[in-house]
Amino acid sequence: MRSAQWESILGERALFFWAGCIAISIGVLLHLPMLAMAHEMGNHLAGMPMDTGMWFGMALIVIGALLACYGALPKKRAPHGDHAGTSFEAPDSTPLNRWHAATLAVLTLGLVIDVMKPATLGFVLPGMASEYGIDRTQVALLPLVALTGTTIGSFLWGWLADIYGRRVSILLSTILFVSTAVCGAMPEFAWNLVMCFLMGISAGGMLPVIYTLLAEVMPPRHRSWVLVLVGGTGLVGGYLAASGAAYVLEPIYGWRALWLQGFPSGLLLLALARFIPETPRFLAERNRVGELADMQRKFGLVLKPRPALPPADTPSRADHRRITVALTIAALCWSFVNFGLLLWLPSDLQARGFSAEIASGILAKSSLLAFPTILLAAFFYAKRSSKWTLVGTVCLTMMGLLGALLPAELLSWEPLLVAVIAVLIVGTNGTIAVLLPYTAENYPLGTRGRATGLVAGSSKFGGVAVQVAALAGFAPTLVGASLSLLLPTAVSAGMIAWAGRETQGRSLRELEAD
Repeated sequence: MRSAQWESILGERALFFWAGCIAISIGVLLHLPMLAMAHEMGNHLAGMPMDTGMWFGMALIVIGALLACYGALPKKRAPHGDHAGTSFEAPDSTPLNRWHAATLAVLTLGLVIDVMKPATLGFVLPGMASEYGIDRTQVALLPLVALTGTTIGSFLWGWLADIYGRRVSILLSTILFVSTAVCGAMPEFAWNLVMCFLMGISAGGMLPVIYTLLAEVMPPRHRSWVLVLVGGTGLVGGYLAASGAAYVLEPIYGWRALWLQGFPSGLLLLALARFIPETPRFLAERNRVGELADMQRKFGLVLKPRPALPPADTPSRADHRRITVALTIAALCWSFVNFGLLLWLPSDLQARGFSAEIASGILAKSSLLAFPTILLAAFFYAKRSSKWTLVGTVCLTMMGLLGALLPAELLSWEPLLVAVIAVLIVGTNGTIAVLLPYTAENYPLGTRGRATGLVAGSSKFGGVAVQVAALAGFAPTLVGASLSLLLPTAVSAGMIAWAGRETQGRSLRELEAD
Protein backbone atom coordinates (compact mmCIF):
# COMPACT_ATOMS: atom_id res chain seq x y z
CA MET A 1 0.00 0.00 0.00
CA ARG A 2 1.38 3.41 -0.95
CA SER A 3 2.06 6.07 1.67
CA ALA A 4 -0.73 8.28 0.31
CA GLN A 5 -3.21 5.45 0.69
CA TRP A 6 -2.07 4.81 4.25
CA GLU A 7 -2.56 8.46 5.09
CA SER A 8 -6.05 8.47 3.58
CA ILE A 9 -6.94 5.73 6.05
CA LEU A 10 -5.34 7.03 9.23
CA GLY A 11 -3.56 10.32 8.69
CA GLU A 12 0.00 11.59 9.02
CA ARG A 13 1.25 8.85 11.35
CA ALA A 14 -0.15 5.91 9.38
CA LEU A 15 3.30 4.35 8.96
CA PHE A 16 3.63 3.95 12.74
CA PHE A 17 0.18 2.37 12.89
CA TRP A 18 0.94 -0.29 10.29
CA ALA A 19 4.40 -0.94 11.79
CA GLY A 20 2.63 -1.56 15.09
CA CYS A 21 0.18 -3.93 13.42
CA ILE A 22 3.06 -5.92 11.92
CA ALA A 23 4.86 -6.11 15.28
CA ILE A 24 1.68 -7.32 17.00
CA SER A 25 1.09 -9.95 14.30
CA ILE A 26 4.63 -11.30 14.63
CA GLY A 27 4.26 -11.30 18.41
CA VAL A 28 1.07 -13.38 18.23
CA LEU A 29 2.60 -15.79 15.72
CA LEU A 30 5.58 -16.39 18.04
CA HIS A 31 3.13 -17.96 20.51
CA LEU A 32 2.00 -20.61 18.04
CA PRO A 33 5.04 -22.97 18.17
CA MET A 34 4.42 -23.72 21.86
CA LEU A 35 0.74 -24.29 21.09
CA ALA A 36 1.70 -26.67 18.29
CA MET A 37 3.95 -28.57 20.68
CA ALA A 38 1.13 -28.73 23.24
CA HIS A 39 -1.22 -30.11 20.56
CA GLU A 40 0.91 -33.27 20.48
CA MET A 41 0.26 -33.62 24.24
CA GLY A 42 -3.51 -33.27 24.20
CA ASN A 43 -3.50 -29.45 23.97
CA HIS A 44 -2.32 -29.25 27.58
CA LEU A 45 -0.26 -26.15 28.48
CA ALA A 46 -1.01 -25.69 32.18
CA GLY A 47 2.14 -25.50 34.31
CA MET A 48 4.55 -25.28 31.34
CA PRO A 49 7.08 -22.41 31.44
CA MET A 50 6.84 -19.78 28.71
CA ASP A 51 9.67 -20.23 26.21
CA THR A 52 11.92 -17.48 24.81
CA GLY A 53 9.81 -17.05 21.70
CA MET A 54 6.69 -16.35 23.76
CA TRP A 55 8.44 -13.78 25.95
CA PHE A 56 9.86 -12.06 22.86
CA GLY A 57 6.41 -12.18 21.28
CA MET A 58 4.86 -10.54 24.36
CA ALA A 59 7.42 -7.74 24.13
CA LEU A 60 6.64 -7.23 20.43
CA ILE A 61 2.91 -7.07 21.19
CA VAL A 62 3.43 -4.35 23.83
CA ILE A 63 5.73 -2.34 21.54
CA GLY A 64 3.37 -2.83 18.58
CA ALA A 65 0.33 -1.70 20.58
CA LEU A 66 2.12 1.49 21.64
CA LEU A 67 3.22 2.18 18.04
CA ALA A 68 -0.28 1.55 16.70
CA CYS A 69 -1.85 3.89 19.27
CA TYR A 70 0.73 6.59 18.50
CA GLY A 71 0.09 6.20 14.78
CA ALA A 72 -3.69 6.26 15.00
CA LEU A 73 -4.07 9.28 17.28
CA PRO A 74 -3.80 12.72 15.61
CA LYS A 75 -0.70 14.84 16.14
CA LYS A 76 -2.61 17.78 17.50
CA ARG A 77 -6.00 19.39 17.30
CA ALA A 78 -6.23 20.98 13.85
CA PRO A 79 -7.61 24.51 13.48
CA HIS A 80 -11.30 24.65 12.61
CA GLY A 81 -11.89 24.67 8.88
CA ASP A 82 -14.31 26.74 6.85
CA HIS A 83 -17.02 24.10 7.31
CA ALA A 84 -16.78 23.87 11.10
CA GLY A 85 -20.19 24.16 12.71
CA THR A 86 -22.01 22.76 9.68
CA SER A 87 -23.68 19.42 8.99
CA PHE A 88 -23.08 16.99 6.15
CA GLU A 89 -25.95 14.67 5.39
CA ALA A 90 -27.22 12.76 2.38
CA PRO A 91 -30.58 13.90 0.99
CA ASP A 92 -33.49 11.71 2.05
CA SER A 93 -33.80 10.36 -1.50
CA THR A 94 -30.18 9.10 -1.62
CA PRO A 95 -30.10 5.36 -2.46
CA LEU A 96 -27.70 2.96 -0.76
CA ASN A 97 -24.66 2.48 -3.01
CA ARG A 98 -21.62 0.19 -2.98
CA TRP A 99 -19.82 2.36 -0.41
CA HIS A 100 -22.76 2.14 1.97
CA ALA A 101 -22.88 -1.63 1.40
CA ALA A 102 -19.14 -2.01 2.07
CA THR A 103 -19.40 0.04 5.25
CA LEU A 104 -22.37 -2.02 6.43
CA ALA A 105 -20.52 -5.28 5.76
CA VAL A 106 -17.35 -4.19 7.61
CA LEU A 107 -19.18 -2.74 10.61
CA THR A 108 -21.39 -5.83 10.84
CA LEU A 109 -18.16 -7.83 11.06
CA GLY A 110 -17.12 -5.53 13.91
CA LEU A 111 -20.37 -6.25 15.75
CA VAL A 112 -19.92 -10.00 15.22
CA ILE A 113 -16.47 -9.69 16.83
CA ASP A 114 -17.98 -7.73 19.73
CA VAL A 115 -20.63 -10.38 20.43
CA MET A 116 -18.44 -13.40 19.66
CA LYS A 117 -16.05 -13.05 22.59
CA PRO A 118 -18.58 -12.91 25.44
CA ALA A 119 -20.50 -15.72 23.72
CA THR A 120 -17.31 -17.84 23.66
CA LEU A 121 -17.02 -17.77 27.46
CA GLY A 122 -19.53 -20.56 28.00
CA PHE A 123 -17.67 -22.86 25.61
CA VAL A 124 -14.19 -22.42 27.13
CA LEU A 125 -15.10 -22.74 30.82
CA PRO A 126 -15.44 -26.57 31.03
CA GLY A 127 -12.13 -27.23 29.25
CA MET A 128 -10.35 -24.52 31.21
CA ALA A 129 -11.58 -25.87 34.56
CA SER A 130 -10.47 -29.37 33.61
CA GLU A 131 -6.98 -28.37 32.40
CA TYR A 132 -6.14 -26.09 35.33
CA GLY A 133 -7.81 -28.36 37.88
CA ILE A 134 -9.88 -25.58 39.42
CA ASP A 135 -13.39 -25.61 40.82
CA ARG A 136 -16.48 -23.75 39.58
CA THR A 137 -15.95 -20.84 41.95
CA GLN A 138 -12.46 -20.16 40.62
CA VAL A 139 -13.38 -20.58 36.97
CA ALA A 140 -16.30 -18.16 37.46
CA LEU A 141 -13.65 -15.43 37.81
CA LEU A 142 -13.10 -15.59 34.03
CA PRO A 143 -16.59 -14.43 32.94
CA LEU A 144 -16.52 -11.91 35.79
CA VAL A 145 -13.33 -10.20 34.58
CA ALA A 146 -14.39 -10.52 30.91
CA LEU A 147 -17.79 -8.89 31.46
CA THR A 148 -16.21 -6.24 33.68
CA GLY A 149 -13.85 -5.51 30.79
CA THR A 150 -16.69 -5.18 28.27
CA THR A 151 -18.53 -2.80 30.60
CA ILE A 152 -15.46 -0.59 31.03
CA GLY A 153 -14.72 -0.81 27.29
CA SER A 154 -18.16 0.52 26.38
CA PHE A 155 -17.56 3.66 28.49
CA LEU A 156 -13.92 4.08 27.41
CA TRP A 157 -14.28 3.73 23.64
CA GLY A 158 -17.46 5.81 23.53
CA TRP A 159 -15.53 8.63 25.22
CA LEU A 160 -12.54 8.23 22.87
CA ALA A 161 -14.86 8.24 19.84
CA ASP A 162 -16.16 11.69 20.78
CA ILE A 163 -12.64 13.08 21.18
CA TYR A 164 -10.56 11.36 18.48
CA GLY A 165 -13.20 10.17 16.02
CA ARG A 166 -15.22 7.03 15.36
CA ARG A 167 -12.82 5.29 12.99
CA VAL A 168 -9.76 5.76 15.20
CA SER A 169 -11.69 4.32 18.15
CA ILE A 170 -12.78 1.26 16.15
CA LEU A 171 -9.26 0.59 14.86
CA LEU A 172 -7.62 0.98 18.27
CA SER A 173 -10.09 -1.40 19.90
CA THR A 174 -9.40 -3.87 17.07
CA ILE A 175 -5.66 -3.64 17.65
CA LEU A 176 -6.13 -4.47 21.33
CA PHE A 177 -8.46 -7.30 20.36
CA VAL A 178 -5.82 -8.83 18.04
CA SER A 179 -3.14 -8.44 20.73
CA THR A 180 -5.14 -10.32 23.35
CA ALA A 181 -5.71 -13.34 21.09
CA VAL A 182 -2.64 -14.79 22.87
CA CYS A 183 -4.97 -15.46 25.81
CA GLY A 184 -5.26 -18.94 24.28
CA ALA A 185 -1.53 -19.55 24.77
CA MET A 186 -1.25 -18.58 28.44
CA PRO A 187 -0.02 -21.52 30.58
CA GLU A 188 -1.18 -19.95 33.87
CA PHE A 189 -4.80 -19.24 34.83
CA ALA A 190 -3.86 -15.81 36.25
CA TRP A 191 -2.52 -14.73 32.87
CA ASN A 192 -5.77 -15.88 31.29
CA LEU A 193 -7.65 -13.55 33.63
CA VAL A 194 -5.44 -10.57 32.71
CA MET A 195 -5.69 -11.19 28.98
CA CYS A 196 -9.41 -11.90 29.13
CA PHE A 197 -10.00 -8.60 30.95
CA LEU A 198 -8.08 -6.71 28.24
CA MET A 199 -9.92 -8.65 25.54
CA GLY A 200 -13.22 -7.64 27.14
CA ILE A 201 -12.20 -3.97 27.11
CA SER A 202 -11.33 -4.18 23.41
CA ALA A 203 -14.49 -6.03 22.34
CA GLY A 204 -16.76 -3.88 24.49
CA GLY A 205 -15.79 -0.80 22.50
CA MET A 206 -17.19 -1.96 19.18
CA LEU A 207 -20.88 -1.86 20.00
CA PRO A 208 -21.49 1.80 20.92
CA VAL A 209 -19.06 3.26 18.39
CA ILE A 210 -20.40 1.26 15.45
CA TYR A 211 -23.98 2.28 16.17
CA THR A 212 -22.85 5.89 16.49
CA LEU A 213 -20.96 5.86 13.19
CA LEU A 214 -23.77 4.15 11.28
CA ALA A 215 -26.27 6.73 12.50
CA GLU A 216 -24.05 9.49 11.12
CA VAL A 217 -23.27 8.18 7.62
CA MET A 218 -26.50 6.48 6.52
CA PRO A 219 -29.13 8.43 4.53
CA PRO A 220 -32.03 9.44 6.84
CA ARG A 221 -34.54 7.32 4.90
CA HIS A 222 -32.50 4.15 5.50
CA ARG A 223 -30.94 4.94 8.88
CA SER A 224 -33.54 3.37 11.17
CA TRP A 225 -33.92 -0.05 9.57
CA VAL A 226 -30.18 -0.30 8.85
CA LEU A 227 -29.26 0.32 12.50
CA VAL A 228 -31.67 -2.29 13.85
CA LEU A 229 -30.98 -4.89 11.18
CA VAL A 230 -27.19 -4.58 11.36
CA GLY A 231 -27.34 -4.76 15.15
CA GLY A 232 -29.51 -7.86 15.05
CA THR A 233 -27.35 -9.51 12.40
CA GLY A 234 -24.24 -8.83 14.47
CA LEU A 235 -25.93 -10.33 17.54
CA VAL A 236 -26.99 -13.51 15.76
CA GLY A 237 -23.72 -13.73 13.82
CA GLY A 238 -21.63 -13.44 16.97
CA TYR A 239 -23.41 -16.32 18.67
CA LEU A 240 -23.25 -18.42 15.49
CA ALA A 241 -19.52 -17.69 15.14
CA ALA A 242 -18.85 -18.68 18.76
CA SER A 243 -20.90 -21.89 18.65
CA GLY A 244 -19.63 -22.83 15.17
CA ALA A 245 -16.00 -22.39 16.20
CA ALA A 246 -16.61 -24.47 19.33
CA TYR A 247 -18.19 -27.23 17.24
CA VAL A 248 -15.39 -27.31 14.65
CA LEU A 249 -12.23 -26.39 16.58
CA GLU A 250 -12.64 -27.47 20.19
CA PRO A 251 -12.82 -31.27 19.66
CA ILE A 252 -9.51 -31.17 17.76
CA TYR A 253 -7.54 -28.23 19.16
CA GLY A 254 -9.11 -27.75 22.58
CA TRP A 255 -10.64 -24.70 24.23
CA ARG A 256 -7.57 -22.53 23.64
CA ALA A 257 -8.24 -22.37 19.91
CA LEU A 258 -11.47 -20.46 20.58
CA TRP A 259 -9.49 -17.46 21.87
CA LEU A 260 -7.03 -17.56 18.97
CA GLN A 261 -9.78 -16.91 16.42
CA GLY A 262 -9.61 -13.26 17.46
CA PHE A 263 -6.29 -13.00 15.60
CA PRO A 264 -7.47 -13.64 12.01
CA SER A 265 -10.85 -11.95 12.51
CA GLY A 266 -9.22 -8.81 13.92
CA LEU A 267 -6.64 -8.69 11.12
CA LEU A 268 -9.44 -9.01 8.57
CA LEU A 269 -11.17 -5.99 10.09
CA LEU A 270 -7.92 -4.00 9.96
CA ALA A 271 -7.36 -5.02 6.33
CA LEU A 272 -10.80 -3.59 5.52
CA ALA A 273 -10.06 -0.29 7.32
CA ARG A 274 -10.40 1.72 4.11
CA PHE A 275 -14.13 0.95 4.11
CA ILE A 276 -14.62 2.39 7.62
CA PRO A 277 -15.46 6.09 7.16
CA GLU A 278 -15.20 8.90 9.66
CA THR A 279 -18.04 11.13 10.79
CA PRO A 280 -18.23 13.93 8.17
CA ARG A 281 -18.73 16.74 10.66
CA PHE A 282 -15.78 15.44 12.69
CA LEU A 283 -13.63 15.77 9.56
CA ALA A 284 -14.95 19.30 9.03
CA GLU A 285 -14.15 20.28 12.62
CA ARG A 286 -10.58 18.94 12.16
CA ASN A 287 -10.15 20.71 8.80
CA ARG A 288 -9.48 17.42 6.97
CA VAL A 289 -10.91 18.77 3.72
CA GLY A 290 -9.49 16.08 1.42
CA GLU A 291 -11.11 13.21 3.32
CA LEU A 292 -14.32 15.22 3.65
CA ALA A 293 -14.55 15.79 -0.10
CA ASP A 294 -13.94 12.07 -0.69
CA MET A 295 -16.74 11.18 1.71
CA GLN A 296 -19.13 13.62 0.05
CA ARG A 297 -18.48 11.95 -3.29
CA LYS A 298 -18.79 8.36 -2.06
CA PHE A 299 -21.74 8.72 0.29
CA GLY A 300 -23.73 11.42 -1.49
CA LEU A 301 -23.34 13.93 1.34
CA VAL A 302 -24.23 17.59 0.95
CA LEU A 303 -23.33 20.51 3.19
CA LYS A 304 -26.17 21.90 5.27
CA PRO A 305 -25.87 24.86 7.64
CA ARG A 306 -26.05 23.72 11.19
CA PRO A 307 -29.17 25.04 12.89
CA ALA A 308 -28.70 27.14 15.99
CA LEU A 309 -28.66 25.06 19.15
CA PRO A 310 -30.82 26.13 22.09
CA PRO A 311 -29.16 27.99 24.99
CA ALA A 312 -27.71 25.88 27.80
CA ASP A 313 -30.55 26.69 30.20
CA THR A 314 -33.41 25.64 27.93
CA PRO A 315 -35.58 22.59 28.71
CA SER A 316 -34.03 20.52 25.91
CA ARG A 317 -30.91 20.03 28.02
CA ALA A 318 -33.07 18.69 30.85
CA ASP A 319 -34.82 16.42 28.34
CA HIS A 320 -31.45 14.85 27.51
CA ARG A 321 -30.89 14.15 31.17
CA ARG A 322 -34.33 12.57 31.51
CA ILE A 323 -33.95 10.37 28.43
CA THR A 324 -30.46 9.37 29.60
CA VAL A 325 -31.88 8.18 32.92
CA ALA A 326 -34.72 6.35 31.14
CA LEU A 327 -32.43 4.57 28.65
CA THR A 328 -29.89 3.67 31.34
CA ILE A 329 -32.58 2.09 33.54
CA ALA A 330 -33.92 0.18 30.52
CA ALA A 331 -30.39 -1.09 29.73
CA LEU A 332 -29.79 -2.15 33.34
CA CYS A 333 -33.11 -4.02 33.47
CA TRP A 334 -32.32 -5.76 30.20
CA SER A 335 -28.89 -6.83 31.48
CA PHE A 336 -30.34 -8.38 34.63
CA VAL A 337 -33.08 -10.19 32.68
CA ASN A 338 -30.62 -11.45 30.05
CA PHE A 339 -27.61 -12.30 32.21
CA GLY A 340 -29.53 -13.17 35.36
CA LEU A 341 -33.02 -14.54 34.86
CA LEU A 342 -32.50 -16.19 31.45
CA LEU A 343 -28.99 -17.41 32.36
CA TRP A 344 -30.27 -19.25 35.44
CA LEU A 345 -33.51 -20.39 33.82
CA PRO A 346 -32.32 -23.96 32.96
CA SER A 347 -31.40 -24.54 36.62
CA ASP A 348 -34.72 -23.11 37.78
CA LEU A 349 -36.68 -25.34 35.39
CA GLN A 350 -34.87 -28.42 36.65
CA ALA A 351 -35.63 -27.35 40.23
CA ARG A 352 -39.31 -27.28 39.22
CA GLY A 353 -39.09 -30.95 38.29
CA PHE A 354 -38.32 -30.78 34.57
CA SER A 355 -35.46 -32.98 33.37
CA ALA A 356 -32.41 -31.36 31.77
CA GLU A 357 -33.57 -32.63 28.36
CA ILE A 358 -37.09 -31.24 28.76
CA ALA A 359 -35.74 -27.94 30.13
CA SER A 360 -33.49 -27.55 27.09
CA GLY A 361 -36.42 -28.41 24.84
CA ILE A 362 -38.61 -25.75 26.47
CA LEU A 363 -35.92 -23.11 25.91
CA ALA A 364 -35.40 -24.26 22.31
CA LYS A 365 -39.13 -24.02 21.55
CA SER A 366 -39.29 -20.58 23.15
CA SER A 367 -36.27 -19.36 21.17
CA LEU A 368 -37.77 -20.67 17.93
CA LEU A 369 -40.95 -18.65 18.53
CA ALA A 370 -38.79 -15.58 19.16
CA PHE A 371 -36.61 -15.97 16.06
CA PRO A 372 -38.39 -13.35 13.86
CA THR A 373 -38.10 -10.70 16.59
CA ILE A 374 -35.27 -8.74 14.98
CA LEU A 375 -36.99 -8.46 11.60
CA LEU A 376 -40.24 -7.32 13.23
CA ALA A 377 -38.38 -4.82 15.41
CA ALA A 378 -36.60 -3.40 12.35
CA PHE A 379 -39.91 -3.07 10.49
CA PHE A 380 -41.80 -1.30 13.28
CA TYR A 381 -38.80 0.86 14.21
CA ALA A 382 -38.32 2.10 10.64
CA LYS A 383 -41.90 2.21 9.38
CA ARG A 384 -44.04 3.00 12.41
CA SER A 385 -42.31 4.59 15.41
CA SER A 386 -38.84 4.29 16.93
CA LYS A 387 -39.94 5.51 20.36
CA TRP A 388 -43.03 3.32 20.66
CA THR A 389 -41.24 0.28 19.26
CA LEU A 390 -38.77 0.55 22.15
CA VAL A 391 -41.56 1.14 24.66
CA GLY A 392 -43.43 -1.85 23.21
CA THR A 393 -40.46 -4.24 23.50
CA VAL A 394 -39.84 -3.16 27.11
CA CYS A 395 -43.55 -3.73 27.85
CA LEU A 396 -43.30 -7.22 26.29
CA THR A 397 -40.44 -7.98 28.67
CA MET A 398 -42.61 -6.72 31.52
CA MET A 399 -45.46 -9.04 30.41
CA GLY A 400 -43.03 -11.97 30.48
CA LEU A 401 -42.00 -11.03 34.02
CA LEU A 402 -45.67 -10.87 35.03
CA GLY A 403 -46.24 -14.31 33.47
CA ALA A 404 -43.35 -15.72 35.50
CA LEU A 405 -45.24 -14.72 38.67
CA LEU A 406 -48.19 -16.99 37.87
CA PRO A 407 -48.82 -19.79 40.39
CA ALA A 408 -46.45 -22.75 40.11
CA GLU A 409 -49.30 -25.18 39.35
CA LEU A 410 -50.24 -23.13 36.27
CA LEU A 411 -46.64 -22.86 35.07
CA SER A 412 -46.26 -26.63 35.37
CA TRP A 413 -48.35 -26.82 32.18
CA GLU A 414 -45.66 -26.84 29.49
CA PRO A 415 -47.49 -24.82 26.75
CA LEU A 416 -48.08 -21.94 29.17
CA LEU A 417 -44.47 -22.07 30.40
CA VAL A 418 -43.20 -22.01 26.80
CA ALA A 419 -45.44 -19.00 26.07
CA VAL A 420 -44.15 -17.08 29.12
CA ILE A 421 -40.51 -17.75 28.29
CA ALA A 422 -41.13 -16.91 24.62
CA VAL A 423 -42.59 -13.52 25.58
CA LEU A 424 -39.53 -12.87 27.76
CA ILE A 425 -37.15 -13.81 24.95
CA VAL A 426 -39.08 -11.80 22.34
CA GLY A 427 -39.12 -8.79 24.65
CA THR A 428 -35.41 -8.93 25.50
CA ASN A 429 -34.33 -9.59 21.90
CA GLY A 430 -36.49 -6.75 20.65
CA THR A 431 -35.31 -4.37 23.36
CA ILE A 432 -31.60 -4.82 22.72
CA ALA A 433 -32.17 -4.65 18.95
CA VAL A 434 -33.63 -1.13 19.17
CA LEU A 435 -32.20 0.30 22.42
CA LEU A 436 -28.74 1.30 21.14
CA PRO A 437 -29.92 2.55 17.71
CA TYR A 438 -32.47 4.75 19.49
CA THR A 439 -29.77 6.02 21.87
CA ALA A 440 -27.41 6.88 18.99
CA GLU A 441 -30.15 8.92 17.29
CA ASN A 442 -31.03 10.96 20.36
CA TYR A 443 -27.75 12.74 21.13
CA PRO A 444 -25.71 15.47 19.39
CA LEU A 445 -22.38 14.77 17.71
CA GLY A 446 -20.17 15.84 20.61
CA THR A 447 -21.74 13.47 23.16
CA ARG A 448 -23.22 10.72 20.97
CA GLY A 449 -20.33 8.30 21.54
CA ARG A 450 -20.30 8.76 25.30
CA ALA A 451 -24.07 8.49 25.63
CA THR A 452 -24.21 5.31 23.53
CA GLY A 453 -21.25 3.94 25.50
CA LEU A 454 -23.04 4.64 28.78
CA VAL A 455 -26.16 2.74 27.69
CA ALA A 456 -24.10 -0.08 26.15
CA GLY A 457 -22.06 -0.41 29.34
CA SER A 458 -25.23 -0.45 31.42
CA SER A 459 -26.57 -3.27 29.24
CA LYS A 460 -23.58 -5.38 30.32
CA PHE A 461 -23.44 -4.42 33.98
CA GLY A 462 -26.01 -7.07 34.92
CA GLY A 463 -23.58 -9.73 33.75
CA VAL A 464 -20.96 -8.45 36.19
CA ALA A 465 -23.44 -8.34 39.08
CA VAL A 466 -24.72 -11.85 38.32
CA GLN A 467 -21.19 -13.27 38.28
CA VAL A 468 -20.44 -11.63 41.64
CA ALA A 469 -23.65 -13.19 42.99
CA ALA A 470 -22.62 -16.58 41.61
CA LEU A 471 -19.25 -16.33 43.37
CA ALA A 472 -21.15 -15.59 46.59
CA GLY A 473 -23.25 -18.72 46.04
CA PHE A 474 -26.48 -16.92 45.11
CA ALA A 475 -28.62 -18.22 42.23
CA PRO A 476 -31.85 -16.31 41.47
CA THR A 477 -35.16 -18.09 40.95
CA LEU A 478 -37.60 -17.32 38.16
CA VAL A 479 -40.15 -15.86 40.60
CA GLY A 480 -37.62 -13.93 42.73
CA ALA A 481 -35.84 -12.36 39.74
CA SER A 482 -39.13 -11.47 38.04
CA LEU A 483 -40.51 -9.85 41.19
CA SER A 484 -37.43 -7.69 41.72
CA LEU A 485 -37.18 -6.60 38.05
CA LEU A 486 -40.86 -5.91 37.38
CA LEU A 487 -41.05 -2.41 38.90
CA PRO A 488 -37.83 -0.95 37.39
CA THR A 489 -38.79 -2.37 33.97
CA ALA A 490 -42.20 -0.68 34.21
CA VAL A 491 -40.51 2.57 35.31
CA SER A 492 -38.14 2.51 32.32
CA ALA A 493 -41.05 1.98 29.88
CA GLY A 494 -42.96 4.87 31.45
CA MET A 495 -39.94 7.19 31.42
CA ILE A 496 -39.16 6.46 27.75
CA ALA A 497 -42.82 7.10 26.87
CA TRP A 498 -42.65 10.40 28.79
CA ALA A 499 -39.18 11.74 28.01
CA GLY A 500 -38.45 10.04 24.69
CA ARG A 501 -38.98 11.62 21.29
CA GLU A 502 -39.77 10.29 17.88
CA THR A 503 -36.70 9.83 15.63
CA GLN A 504 -38.29 7.86 12.79
CA GLY A 505 -38.05 9.77 9.51
CA ARG A 506 -36.09 12.69 11.02
CA SER A 507 -32.53 13.71 10.15
CA LEU A 508 -29.85 13.92 12.82
CA ARG A 509 -29.49 17.61 12.01
CA GLU A 510 -33.17 18.17 12.77
CA LEU A 511 -32.96 16.09 15.97
CA GLU A 512 -29.98 18.08 17.24
CA ALA A 513 -31.92 21.33 16.78
CA ASP A 514 -35.02 19.99 18.55
